[in-house]
Amino acid sequence: MPGTSEQITRLREEGMAAIAAARSESDLLDAKGRFFGKKGAVSGILKGVAGLPVEERKAIGDLANRARAELESAFDARLAGIREQERGRSEGRERIDVTLPGRAPMPGHRHPVSQTMSDILSAFRRLGFSVQCGPDVETDYYNFEALNFPPEHPARDMQDTFYVESGTGDLVLRTHTSPVQIRTMERRKPPVRIIAPGTVYRSDSDITHSPMFHQVEGLAVDRDITMADLKGLLTEFCRMTFGPTTPVRFRPSYFPFTEPSAEMDIRCVLCGGSGCRVCKESGWLEILGAGMVDPMVFGFVGYDPEEYAGFAFGMGIERIAMLRHGISDIRLLFENDIRFLSQF
Repeated sequence: MPGTSEQITRLREEGMAAIAAARSESDLLDAKGRFFGKKGAVSGILKGVAGLPVEERKAIGDLANRARAELESAFDARLAGIREQERGRSEGRERIDVTLPGRAPMPGHRHPVSQTMSDILSAFRRLGFSVQCGPDVETDYYNFEALNFPPEHPARDMQDTFYVESGTGDLVLRTHTSPVQIRTMERRKPPVRIIAPGTVYRSDSDITHSPMFHQVEGLAVDRDITMADLKGLLTEFCRMTFGPTTPVRFRPSYFPFTEPSAEMDIRCVLCGGSGCRVCKESGWLEILGAGMVDPMVFGFVGYDPEEYAGFAFGMGIERIAMLRHGISDIRLLFENDIRFLSQF
């Protein structure tokens, strides 16, 4: 309904007081809605101006428009003031204290498997070996046949692996780094002293085995090499890795590419030899396999077994890392739990 000049003046004064009393944007929006918003009192008066007598229409309309303009101007000024106050309070809360010490990022370090690999390579370099590498995806020839694993021979069951789909059907994820030995002997004449580190793959998974793990294999070929040279080298390596007082032992074993063959054990570092689930209550832990290179292998690379002899050995890096750090489950090395890895 149209209002009188006194009503418009009163609404203007009440609106101004509400705007001045507002302490937040919410209070301001409430005042706007009550007094000069689309459904406010002043807007209602303006909508009813057309129904006034002609002699009152212009005066009431002008007064109502001035009242709304003044309220809008006061609203904008108060809104700017409230926002400035809020910005000041926010800057006070978020102010940077340059005297506080900085937040240092968490320092990183090498994974225990990487560190163990580096230490093993360093040890064998000091013992006169060079490092050679090869592909992870190998042919059946280099992974098995040239290492005296004939096709369909039951010895292949010892290294169940993952085959790669291909046109020829003879590609595999390598089960050991021994193919590097064959590739090296094909292009190099004796003497040869190499170690071959890398990733290998087998269908095997439990607390001491993983379907993907890391391995270092070694090969030495020359005239007059004997089993005594092999035992002396590996005993010295264990002293360098586990300490000079670590008991070791060699047990007869079988590998298709070495003859005679042996497995090397150290006293269980977890139970001290009293027996536990990791050492299967034996008090000993196998750390590597080794032996004298089978003359059949020399036949694949053109070495004369009557002139040259050699030895080979191989070890799992994760197994060595577990023994060095007293880790009872190999899966901990691959779970990437920072709480576990930060201990090393």
